[in-house]
Amino acid sequence: MQDMIDRGNLSLQVTSTIGLLPVENARISISYTGEDSVVEEITTDNSGRTEAVSLPAPPLEWSLDAEQTNRPYAELNLQITAPGYQPVTIEGSELLADATALQQVRMEPTEEMQQTEDIVIPDHTLYGEYPPKIPEEEIKPMAETGEIVLSKVVIPEYVVVHDGPPTDSRATNYYVKYKDYIKNVVSSEIYATWPEATIYANTLCILSFTLNRVFTEWYRNKGYDFTITSSTAFDQKWVYGRNIYENVDRIVDSVFANYLSRPGVKQPIFTSYCDGKRTTCNGLKQWGSKYLGDEGYSAIEIIRYYYGEDMYINTSETIAGVPYSWPGYDLTIGSSGEKVRQLQRQLNRIAQNYPAIPKIDVDGIYGPKTVEAVRTFQNIFDLPKTGVTDYATWYEISNIYVGVTRIAEPV
Repeated sequence: MQDMIDRGNLSLQVTSTIGLLPVENARISISYTGEDSVVEEITTDNSGRTEAVSLPAPPLEWSLDAEQTNRPYAELNLQITAPGYQPVTIEGSELLADATALQQVRMEPTEEMQQTEDIVIPDHTLYGEYPPKIPEEEIKPMAETGEIVLSKVVIPEYVVVHDGPPTDSRATNYYVKYKDYIKNVVSSEIYATWPEATIYANTLCILSFTLNRVFTEWYRNKGYDFTITSSTAFDQKWVYGRNIYENVDRIVDSVFANYLSRPGVKQPIFTSYCDGKRTTCNGLKQWGSKYLGDEGYSAIEIIRYYYGEDMYINTSETIAGVPYSWPGYDLTIGSSGEKVRQLQRQLNRIAQNYPAIPKIDVDGIYGPKTVEAVRTFQNIFDLPKTGVTDYATWYEISNIYVGVTRIAEPV
């Protein structure tokens, strides 16, 4: 603990594996890895949330310097218990200085106390030792992948992540919501303390990389039953059960339908990247992108620095699993019509699971009560608390609405 001279924040959200129900009065004991003493005990509210707790963390500078060899984040052990649920233990949740870590916990309902689910978070890719990426072409020739089945770029509702190398038949396949997958990878591949433009640039590369796998059906055309792997040798790092960060959460929400394109190329570009310190590649260098962000480069300038001036940002118009599309403008005080009614109906249904959200009249008028319901929703789901239904809020409401109206989700 002698090196813990800065502080970071930790917030948890605990939900049931069935029906996206919040788990109220879940008790969380927090300790540091390798130490027995509990430093904090916190409890979830009726939305399954905890208040953000401030905890000691290593110096901020350790996550900002490529030459630094010290672990730049604290590793936390979390023990989560709740009446009627199977206990969960998470080892190695990562806490960075000057950042808010968001730890999602899914608990299995049970009538009797069962064996604890143990989740172990490995070292971050920029700190631990992982195999370098096997080079691939950024545009997949038809002869390599077979017929490309998808006629247009579609944002999937889920990706199936194979938690290991492609040939490891013992590795588990996880159904992961697309945005959750991207947030997990961004938090696993770079540090949330980096400049915002750098995080945006890396997020766009990760989005495009993923959508290339989806669009070309890369692994399914090879006879596998998954979308992508968690192996850094073949794909990008995804870690079951890991925490993400508040700024990563916000950034991904704002750009999740984007990907990188070149003129005349239909498929999202396969954007290879590497850390640029221990491994090299033809694409984006993560540490180099950090220093470009320090110099004031924008996200697209960082991307073009590594991939060329003919790379541009594209957007998919189709998002699978969302019942109705974004209206194309923010909904706020004075807005009215069917899109507002749709929003009000969805919020009222979500409020059945999350009673902190006030019920509102479905009148198609965006008044003060609708503003308050939206603001409460935003607070629960880590969105800027504006009361305005912008692009990110619209799709998060749709996403949660779909989740609460299902009996259970894929696991």
